[in-house]
Amino acid sequence: MTVPAVPNTRAVSLSERHPVVPADRLVAEMVPPPRFGGVSFASYLPDPGQPSQAEAVRVLEEFAGTLNGPADGGRRRWFRRAGQTPAGPAGVYLDGGYGVGKTHLLASLWHAAPGPKAFGTFVELTNLVGALGFQQAVQALSGHRLLCIDEFELDDPGDTVLVSTLLGRLVENGVRLAATSNTLPDKLGEGRFAAADFLREIQGLAAHFRPVRIDGEDYRHRGLPDAPPPYSDTAVTEAAARTPGAALDDFGDLLAHLAAVHPSRYGALLDGVAAVCLRGVHPVPDQTTALRLVVLADRMYDRELPVVASGTPFDAIFSEEMLRGGYRKKYLRAVSRLVSLARDSSRVAS
Repeated sequence: MTVPAVPNTRAVSLSERHPVVPADRLVAEMVPPPRFGGVSFASYLPDPGQPSQAEAVRVLEEFAGTLNGPADGGRRRWFRRAGQTPAGPAGVYLDGGYGVGKTHLLASLWHAAPGPKAFGTFVELTNLVGALGFQQAVQALSGHRLLCIDEFELDDPGDTVLVSTLLGRLVENGVRLAATSNTLPDKLGEGRFAAADFLREIQGLAAHFRPVRIDGEDYRHRGLPDAPPPYSDTAVTEAAARTPGAALDDFGDLLAHLAAVHPSRYGALLDGVAAVCLRGVHPVPDQTTALRLVVLADRMYDRELPVVASGTPFDAIFSEEMLRGGYRKKYLRAVSRLVSLARDSSRVAS
């Protein structure tokens, strides 16, 4: 039997990329990722056994309806007088576990809303402020009818104050808000920090939102097979060689490289990449590195990039200590997404 020759193609290496992202690109790219580029309320399929899912669709459709009309209509409805705090919640907050469709619904709201509008993760929002400066970020977003914030996370008191202040300013300017998270607004930060000021900031932030609970199982695991076992190093290398646009990296080299690239550039790091091939996946050594990997996993998931990997299975890369800590929800989300992408590896590894 003749074994087909592997094309002599050199895969790109993420570890050799040093992307530069202009600030205006950060604003222009505040749209739903490709995975959710065409979703709608109609394409969301509520679980009949979880009535909160259908109720969430109803609430969001109603909310979307209030965004149509004159650009200042929302301000008239939601504010007692210009410059005052809103008479009612200025947005909706989708709370639920992993894989219940929160991002699908948030993107559906964005698609249903009139422009101007913006959509980004919490990390992307804080990176935008870092790139533009606070006042410029307020100016850039104040003309929007709607700001959607996905995966709302508060990792430190500084980010809490920053985002709380930013959203407060945007609400004053008539911007409506929608967000997703795995934790109710008044519970954000629980298990991470106990400073009174931090908790007080969380309470002020929570007041802007109407919480909408979404119950259910992780759809990525409903009736789906277990994650495939890791490939051999040779199989990973060969898959990268025969796949146009594949990136090939040793896992340890990639983790080290992430420390030299700002997380706001992780999306650009993946520009033009069709698949990610990783040799020698191993447990992540420390929490700082783990949090960087979480951001990269989110960007890979957004782009639906299949991951072909050797070494440790993705459900074993975070230690038990990490999974018991304050960032547990982030790590579990990353595992869920990496396992999902690993299931897609058959598209390039077979």
